[in-house]
Amino acid sequence: MHIRQPLLPSGYRPSPPDPPAETYRLVHADAGILIVDKPSGLLSVPAKPPGPQDCLEARVRADFPEALLIHRLDGDTSGLMVFARTKLAQRHLGWQFERRQVGKTYVARVAGLMAADQGRIDLPLICDWPNRPLQMVCHERGKPAVTEWRVLEREAAATRVALRPLTGRSHQLRVHLKSLGHPILGDRFYAPPEALAAAPRLQLHAARLAFRHPEGGAHVAFESAAPF
Repeated sequence: MHIRQPLLPSGYRPSPPDPPAETYRLVHADAGILIVDKPSGLLSVPAKPPGPQDCLEARVRADFPEALLIHRLDGDTSGLMVFARTKLAQRHLGWQFERRQVGKTYVARVAGLMAADQGRIDLPLICDWPNRPLQMVCHERGKPAVTEWRVLEREAAATRVALRPLTGRSHQLRVHLKSLGHPILGDRFYAPPEALAAAPRLQLHAARLAFRHPEGGAHVAFESAAPF
């Protein structure tokens, strides 16, 4: 069974043509890794031409020419990313990401008041090719996608939640929250008009990264407070 999104959700708006002037924040640097805080609206990597070439990777490499990409965040999502400073560190971190040994926690604000205090979403996802880059739930051919969530705070008409993705599918958190009837505020792809207009940007932030340091193997964790 497919759960298809509308062709283009009512109120859909394209990405801003220019990346934000706000640059990344350097959270941590050592001989093996860089931890940076990406602003919302900045791509992780260059878009396919003729799209924007300005991106977090380019900005980081302007300051640290040796920096090597490990993973990505959606352009609309802000928060923590790790870069390697050596090929060995890149291989070590890539291995941890591939084997889902990296702890990732996001903070989001979603439309409506969630009734339960916590839960688990297990819905397979697949690209909705006629409407790409949108994703949709597909039980027949979708790839496994699992998200754990818990309520942090209930506001007047929204809920702040912590999200722990156990898989890393494209738009996973956006689609999973929409599947519960609580789309992320400011989501130009999946939120209905009222939830889209409720925030000036996607209310999704990569707040915590935890992994084994590629030099020595010690457990390390880094945090960044959500800017909303």
